[in-house]
Amino acid sequence: RKCAMKLRIFLLLCAIIFTQAYLPGVAPKGYADGEAIPLKVNSLTSVHTQLPYKYYSLPFCRPAEIQDVAENLGEILLGDRIENSPYAIHAGVETNCKLLCRVNLQEKDLKLLSERVKEDYRVHWLIDNLPAATPKLTIDVSGKATAVYEDGFPLGRKEKLGDVKNYYINNHVSIKILYNRDPVDSLIRVVGVEVDPQSVDYPDKAKKQMDACPEFGSPSHDLPQQSVNIALKETSVLFTYSVLWEHKDIKWASRWDIYLLMSNDEQIHWFSILNSLMIVLFLTGMVAMIMLRTLHSDLVRYREMENQEDLQEETGWKLVHGDVFRPPSNPMLLSAFVGTGVQVFAMTVISMLFSILGFWSPANRGALLTAMVFLFVFMGLFAGYFSARLYKQFGGPHWKKNTLLTAMLYPGINFGIFFVLNLVLAFKGSTGAVPFGTLVALIALWFGISVPLVFLGSYFGFRRTSEEIKIRTNQIPRQIPERVWYAHPLLMIMIGGVLPFGAVFIELFFIFSSIWLHQFYYLFGFLAIVFIILIITCAEISIVLCYFQLCSEDYHWWWRSFLTSGASAFYVFLYALFYFYTKLQITQFVSVILYIGYSLIMALGFFFLTGFVGFWSCLLFVTKIYSSIKLE
Repeated sequence: RKCAMKLRIFLLLCAIIFTQAYLPGVAPKGYADGEAIPLKVNSLTSVHTQLPYKYYSLPFCRPAEIQDVAENLGEILLGDRIENSPYAIHAGVETNCKLLCRVNLQEKDLKLLSERVKEDYRVHWLIDNLPAATPKLTIDVSGKATAVYEDGFPLGRKEKLGDVKNYYINNHVSIKILYNRDPVDSLIRVVGVEVDPQSVDYPDKAKKQMDACPEFGSPSHDLPQQSVNIALKETSVLFTYSVLWEHKDIKWASRWDIYLLMSNDEQIHWFSILNSLMIVLFLTGMVAMIMLRTLHSDLVRYREMENQEDLQEETGWKLVHGDVFRPPSNPMLLSAFVGTGVQVFAMTVISMLFSILGFWSPANRGALLTAMVFLFVFMGLFAGYFSARLYKQFGGPHWKKNTLLTAMLYPGINFGIFFVLNLVLAFKGSTGAVPFGTLVALIALWFGISVPLVFLGSYFGFRRTSEEIKIRTNQIPRQIPERVWYAHPLLMIMIGGVLPFGAVFIELFFIFSSIWLHQFYYLFGFLAIVFIILIITCAEISIVLCYFQLCSEDYHWWWRSFLTSGASAFYVFLYALFYFYTKLQITQFVSVILYIGYSLIMALGFFFLTGFVGFWSCLLFVTKIYSSIKLE
């Protein structure tokens, strides 16, 4: 029975992973016929500038009182600013065409609107926590057409006639709300929101009488487009909208599925996993050869030598047994690196576990980033513990300095980069700039929670008795033989970083597209598989190169083990630059600074995570092989 129960639990977890199931972030909300449904507006975004702006930074129709909707920490860091709007939508009530307001645009307004249209800004609305999206058809390699959603809708459109550039604003929006009815109480539940934006230049008569609808508001009328060119100097714009309701047999729990299809290509993800598995199988074969053949034969030979009366001269990795556990240079810095790696690793594993279970679904906007920030703060306990234990093993006396370095190293670098980027965003007036209150809250999390937890973990780490290493270290360091050119440490480190990067670079494309092209990423099951493959790859490549290094009588393996797998972060950053030049069309220098700054933060976190995995794997490997032989 116990075996059957364990099997059922295992199959259930596998089903959750591979079906990418997610728990809805909120309970279903039903609306009675005629009940008001609020339409909320979010920040304007552009893939060309990466600078989000408030919706009401442009001269749109405003409600009597603009009210900010409470955002969580993740939403604020992402630049979301959700506010109310004057649009009147009632459950089940269709509106053929309704005038929202008339806006008189001055020259500065026209200049601002034309700039935003030129930069391809998109408008983002929310109805019942669902983003308004533009439907479109995509055709895959087999020729099959699939309906997908593109988040938001364009602010306007641009065209070039000869040397003249014209910019038009979408001032009429057809809103189609997909719904079903609850079989119990017959309440309306929203399962989709589609928008069709149009640019309509209503006649002067309609503008003066403010009676564009219903005479001119039908989309079937062939009216000119509403220009916002600066040459107009001044003009008036009528904003109108229509609301349609369409019944769909879509369950409320499945209403996000079509939104998530916008970045879904399972064939490429499976190819990525297959590519990564080939790398893992190659490395596993090498590790198996070292463990089962080379290392086993070494141990047998050494044991035979121990039984002989006239001992022969030691060779290979056994020759450096008296120096292999000699403390490295800069032991405090290495301890801080390893402690930070533990912190990032623990945060990543827990975040991914909850993502697989669906707690960070798109319905919980900003929840993933919020969780990652808090998890990183609380994982400072493990950072302090492991850093202190390692530093104590090295015989370091300055445990307070080591603890402070661990608490300040990665968070300090991140905060420095983030603070500079925040100043740049604030200068541009973007909502990507974190408000002063949130900045103070982040500092409070760092110094009020993370730093004390690092000191607490360090306290327990130093109090715990270190594991005794039975191998005595020689007083005089052994001279390392001259290396051949291809065994140079820098070259070996750079070679070691290629394979872990090769295991993840395809998945990196989807992650970067999610961040910089404002697409949804939800395939956490695939990501978890790739992450496991990455961990195995880092461990195996570090062990293989560490063994070769020891066989060449080079005992400086401490730093090399961390940097070998950590070097993959260098290739991640290079890939980020490649992605920038091939996939993005960023037009502003400020946006380039933002991209490089955030890419540095990501690559640095990847460096600590992979470096820790490689270091800990080598430490276990070296301890195991040298404890398996008899030494004088």
